[in-house]
Amino acid sequence: MEYRLSFALLAGMMFVNNLLWLFFWSLFFNRFPVVNGWELRDVMMLWAVGAGGFGWASVLFGNFHRIAAIVSSGQLDVYLSQPKPVLLGVLASRMSVTAAGDLLFGLAIYAWVGDRSLAGACAFALGLLISGLLFMGVMLIAGCLAFYLGNSEGIASQVFNSFVSLTTYPADIFRGMARIALFSIVPAGFISYLPIGLLRDFDPAFAAGALAMAVGSCLAGAWLFGRGLKRYGSGNAIAMRS
Repeated sequence: MEYRLSFALLAGMMFVNNLLWLFFWSLFFNRFPVVNGWELRDVMMLWAVGAGGFGWASVLFGNFHRIAAIVSSGQLDVYLSQPKPVLLGVLASRMSVTAAGDLLFGLAIYAWVGDRSLAGACAFALGLLISGLLFMGVMLIAGCLAFYLGNSEGIASQVFNSFVSLTTYPADIFRGMARIALFSIVPAGFISYLPIGLLRDFDPAFAAGALAMAVGSCLAGAWLFGRGLKRYGSGNAIAMRS
């Protein structure tokens, strides 16, 4: 609210960045209109649920992908002196400004090419919920490795970049073991298949599985964080929330 122009520029540039990716996808689908059953509209909705889910998670819980850095640098001390639950305090103490652009991008693409009926809006909202929870759950698990391995910022960063990349490609381009891993070890497939299994042709089994994976990964991350707190040693540093 204080630096409104900076906020508008940061959020706006992220919006434009996502839009440029869709421009390149449109060039591809202009030459190949249908690929394994996927059309341009499906890829646009893939980016809408992916960017939108990451957007709302980063706006409300902006520290979810910084857990490893907070633990490794001893910044967790400041949260331990505040009201519980500690994990909620850590997650909600930061907001990503650029992620507001991701959220607005997702909503704009849905308004452009999505199903704007009541059922379509509910399905899109569920897709955003699943996407955001998966982002948080996966990064919580990766970030909690810092309690056990020490400085694991590099690992967490690689997990984050890989997960984001995998959520931007249609799930049907993967085959064999890669597809199995995409729906188990690195559950990015549950996001990248949402435009087909949830938004275009609603599959109750897929929707239930995706929601269960999203909630389960968040619960697993919260459990690992709680266990990790028992191993945490103070950074012995004077720190302030930033």
